[in-house]
Amino acid sequence: MKEVVNVSDVCLKYQSKNGEIEALSHVSFSINSGEYVSIVGPSGCGKSTLLSIIAGLLKPTSGQVFVENQIVEKPSPVLGYMFQKDQLFSWRTVYQNVLLGLEIQHQKTPDNIAYVDKLLKEYGLYEFKDKFPDQLSGGMRQRAALIRTLACRPEILLLDEPFSSLDYQTRLAVADDIYQIIKNEKKTAIMVTHDISESISVSDKVVILSGRPARVKEVLDITFEEPTRTPLTCRKYPEFQKYFNHIWKELDIHVS
Repeated sequence: MKEVVNVSDVCLKYQSKNGEIEALSHVSFSINSGEYVSIVGPSGCGKSTLLSIIAGLLKPTSGQVFVENQIVEKPSPVLGYMFQKDQLFSWRTVYQNVLLGLEIQHQKTPDNIAYVDKLLKEYGLYEFKDKFPDQLSGGMRQRAALIRTLACRPEILLLDEPFSSLDYQTRLAVADDIYQIIKNEKKTAIMVTHDISESISVSDKVVILSGRPARVKEVLDITFEEPTRTPLTCRKYPEFQKYFNHIWKELDIHVS
């Protein structure tokens, strides 16, 4: 498989009122085309900070990130970023919201508009395109946010805890939806999550980070015997519990 992301010996230090803080320490891993990769680690270890470095929003103190063999020095159209909240504007319709990225990039061409229409039809939102965000369920809003990101045709999606604002039942269903869309569109995805079960259910591999300063403890390949797995169905397989216990142990989580 073709390598599309390479995080090479990335370190990050920053100044605080209490002195210098080391957030990331010699972080290295690679991601292949079409993979769905989750980054997990203890709370506050720097998962979202690492995602910002990959996105070109933050410069590392040392080390480099390569995307499609190019050094990341600033945000790139190759990368699409999906935030924790859907960031839909309440005064714009769903259709106006999903076209927003194209407007900002001056790419609102007939071809790109046709692509947006195709995505809305394929993923069940076309009949709601003239509705406003407040008229949609949480799951539909997340789908709209993803379509807005896909509209600009990035090759790699960066997802920063995209389901964290949803209740548990909705979260399971939406994770399944988003996973299917990303796989159908043949995109590479990097997701930050604090949910171990979620990371296993959607991922081809999981990058396990240590506490601060974060370093890579392990890159764990996730495979199931069932070739047509989905985030919902894979939870019933014995491998799921095995992976959960392994990641739990690596994160050194203790329950009092």
